[in-house]
Amino acid sequence: MSNKPIGIFDSGIGGTSIFNEIITLLPKENCIYLADSKNAPYGDKSQSEILQLSIKNTELLLEKQCKLVVVACNTATTNAISYLRATYNIPFIGIEPAIKPAAIHTKTKAIGILATKGTLSSALFHKTSDLYARGIKVIEQIGEGIVPLIEAGKLDSKDMKMLLKQYLEPMIKANIDYLVLGCTHYPYLVPQLSKLLPKHIKIIDSGLAVAKQTEAILSKHNVLNLESKSPIINIFTNGNIDILNSILNHQYKTEYLDF
Repeated sequence: MSNKPIGIFDSGIGGTSIFNEIITLLPKENCIYLADSKNAPYGDKSQSEILQLSIKNTELLLEKQCKLVVVACNTATTNAISYLRATYNIPFIGIEPAIKPAAIHTKTKAIGILATKGTLSSALFHKTSDLYARGIKVIEQIGEGIVPLIEAGKLDSKDMKMLLKQYLEPMIKANIDYLVLGCTHYPYLVPQLSKLLPKHIKIIDSGLAVAKQTEAILSKHNVLNLESKSPIINIFTNGNIDILNSILNHQYKTEYLDF
């Protein structure tokens, strides 16, 4: 069982930010990554559509004998993970915006959250926000248009810079000191965000926390892979292979799969 792979899926290439954290922390683990770019973004879909896509991805990973599934998508986590956990007999790791650390450490009592519509409108997001951000001014911003630009390989484009300026302006005016990235695509924007934000504003995401939780759950179930010296990494996409390879710095063999 310990030799079976970790499965990771996302609505495209964004979840590779989580994948990178996991394989860095757990370098002996075999891993399968699914980039469902054909259906990106999930953030503007209905809950029913998001659930069906999450089921499709999960069942493909189960066919490939995965011992654990990381739902490396905030929108899929907030809309589908409860169903997945109730339906399938393996552990699931979800992604939530890092509201808690931002709310705990803010000095200005104002934090910004950049996320998809599907995440910001979900019951799980509001539950987390209500739990940890009482008395904190939370500036929520839907990152409309960001994921399609990243999926199209336009990470450093003029259009992206214009969008980010537009979305960050109200947060800066509200005197935030933390910006929470609520979509796994968004960590790839950190270099640009750092240039656009005042120096005192800290940017946080959930990547390392998710990797640590993955390690903890594997350890709890006694299925950590302690033997593999050359782990098998399989990357599958139903979108543009060249863009995914570019994001991953051409480190892994990427295959097209129609799923």
